[in-house]
Amino acid sequence: MGSVWYTSYCLFFVYFHRMSTAVVSTDIQISFGVGMAAIALLSSAYFYAYAVMQLPSGLLTDSLGPRKTVSIFMLIAAAGAILTGIASTFEMVTAGRLLIGIGVAMVYIPTMKILAAWYRRNEFASLSGVLLAVGNLGALSAAGPLALVSSALGWQQVFIILGVITLVLAVLAWIIIRDSPLDITLPSIQEIESKETGEPVSEAKMERIPMRKSLKMVFGAGMKFWPLAICFFFMYGTIMVYQGLWAGQFYHDILGWDKATYGLVLTFIGIGMIIGCPTAGHISDKILKSRKKVLVLGTMVFTVIWAIIWATTGQIINPEAHMAINFLFGFFGGFFIVSFAQIKELFPITIVGTSTAALNIFPFAGGAVLQQVSGLMLISKSLEAYQSVWLFMLVCMVIATLAALLSKEKISDKG
Repeated sequence: MGSVWYTSYCLFFVYFHRMSTAVVSTDIQISFGVGMAAIALLSSAYFYAYAVMQLPSGLLTDSLGPRKTVSIFMLIAAAGAILTGIASTFEMVTAGRLLIGIGVAMVYIPTMKILAAWYRRNEFASLSGVLLAVGNLGALSAAGPLALVSSALGWQQVFIILGVITLVLAVLAWIIIRDSPLDITLPSIQEIESKETGEPVSEAKMERIPMRKSLKMVFGAGMKFWPLAICFFFMYGTIMVYQGLWAGQFYHDILGWDKATYGLVLTFIGIGMIIGCPTAGHISDKILKSRKKVLVLGTMVFTVIWAIIWATTGQIINPEAHMAINFLFGFFGGFFIVSFAQIKELFPITIVGTSTAALNIFPFAGGAVLQQVSGLMLISKSLEAYQSVWLFMLVCMVIATLAALLSKEKISDKG
């Protein structure tokens, strides 16, 4: 079980890297004399790399195992952070961002594989929420705290420090992580459940499935897979447009706030997610005992929040009001976490790495595409331009909600 909690510490830094551009984007613009479109490209580079690496992440997790996968690719993330810290050109920063994206892409799916190997099915959504809460502490640290540290030390010094920390994490991953209880001569979770229920372990459930067949099973699953993929593409994409890139710029450009003020306001998104992710998992596992109902509830309320952000663009200047909106944004945005439990239960446990990785392509593809499109919409930095972006995000969330309503879940054998 220590393996699960160690990978959650790695997730802290995955999220820190993911959200860092929102706070240091103005510093990067000043350092290299680039515009909004270049910053959007820089931020989306992480998401393109992350999305492209999801299938390799699942396949490597299922073949090499989480321990080797995390250890090797955290080294790549460390190299990317150090390159960003010593960069003398914008191109070097972009290359560093790509390496970071490639490296940290290999943390979440191995974590899900470890979680499936160490915990019971009716604990999966709740613990997934707890792990994402730890990750979102990283997002929280990449808001206000990062703003303060980067102001004191300089943004590039922060990335050098991050690189060193990530290097240490890579070494510790090899020492601490164990892929399953069998690695330390303990019974598997399937054997434990078999003893508790008196039912034999199904060999069919544990049989290794060839790579090509597993990919065909997932991507050819029709309504079992694609509505969830579409929902996740748009929901997480809109989160990354706001939290991961433009909210801080909006507060600076339109409301005239300084970095310390908008950094503090942005932390409330992370606080909301830290509470929302485990809350969604608990509701899914223990109260509604449904993944789909929780996902639909989250997407519906999250769409309403986007409607409020769009309708009040530039009208609310009170930081406290934005703290409240951002908290709700993060809280209900965190309900996406149940998607992983939903997809996991629709496919055999032996391809949990592949099935969750296949789903995980789409949120990061959404982040990459929507960030880049929004960057092209924000050339003028005007109130009208931001309002157009927020309206576009609202339309995306309407589509996400419809997809959530069409999604499937495994009904039998709950609890």
